[in-house]
Amino acid sequence: MEQSKITQVFGITPSELKEDIINDVRAELNVIAQNFQPIKPAEYLTRQEVATILKVSLVTLTDWNKKGVIKPYRLGNLIRYKREEIDQALIAIFNSKNKQ
Repeated sequence: MEQSKITQVFGITPSELKEDIINDVRAELNVIAQNFQPIKPAEYLTRQEVATILKVSLVTLTDWNKKGVIKPYRLGNLIRYKREEIDQALIAIFNSKNKQ
């Protein structure tokens, strides 16, 4: 048989205890709200948009897909690219050209 636990609180009324708990919870929620940064949803680009950004032809883009330079994502019959990955590829391409 389980025994119930009883906690006794002295020197405070039930309403004061309730207010203290509410204030502490509100303070913690404010700290969480200040530090909260929502995750941005991934932005997907079309082949044409990516080709324009990278200033390459669609044939070059297809070649880079096959070589693994840029990773395409299939959404049904559509091919899309993540904006973040395109930005990283653009930086990598720029850095490789500057090293030569």
